[in-house]
Amino acid sequence: MRRMIPALVIGLAGCAVLVWLGVWQVHRLAWKTEILDRIGTRLAAEPVTVPRDPDPARDAYLRVLEAGRIEPGELHVYTSVPSEGVGYRVIVPFRLADGRLILLDRGFVPIAEKDAPRRLGPIRVRGSLLWPDETDGFTDPPDLAKNIWFARDVGRMSAALGTDPVMLVTEASDDAAAPLALPVTIDIPNDHLQYAVTWFGLAIAWAGMTLYWLWRIKRRTD
Repeated sequence: MRRMIPALVIGLAGCAVLVWLGVWQVHRLAWKTEILDRIGTRLAAEPVTVPRDPDPARDAYLRVLEAGRIEPGELHVYTSVPSEGVGYRVIVPFRLADGRLILLDRGFVPIAEKDAPRRLGPIRVRGSLLWPDETDGFTDPPDLAKNIWFARDVGRMSAALGTDPVMLVTEASDDAAAPLALPVTIDIPNDHLQYAVTWFGLAIAWAGMTLYWLWRIKRRTD
């Protein structure tokens, strides 16, 4: 019996850790599902005007409808669209009716249309507010000489165009010749159910291995 104690301790400890990891993933699943539901509700809501003091934590994915003016100046973000190939997102300064200047992501153009003339002046835009998290330690800095950016960096882009650090991503507009709109979609992965099943499955396997180990010890003892 004494020889079985270490095996029993290791088995119980391993099962406890694996079950805890599975439970943690279940909690993460509930947390992520709530976030995705909240984002989905915002993207499906009737559009409103841009809040007076937009806040990333409160207003991300908020659907808005604004009439304003596109001011001169463009930034081009290198990207690709499966159905269109490689090209650029066109980011411009957008003057709201109340005078504020924000960033407007007009959508996608092919490489050949990077420097093509585009509509300036009055426009009506429907879209969603977004503060994209696209930069990290591996993101190349923008090539300012060629006006090519490699991520939507709201802070640096707003400084470059002299706007508030707020981005409106176009869903639709009244510009028939506008770039191809790339509306905000929910692209946050939610794999926590799979992870939970994996951890619980490992816990069952660990328990089975422990029982087999204990059986082997008992047989040798007998």
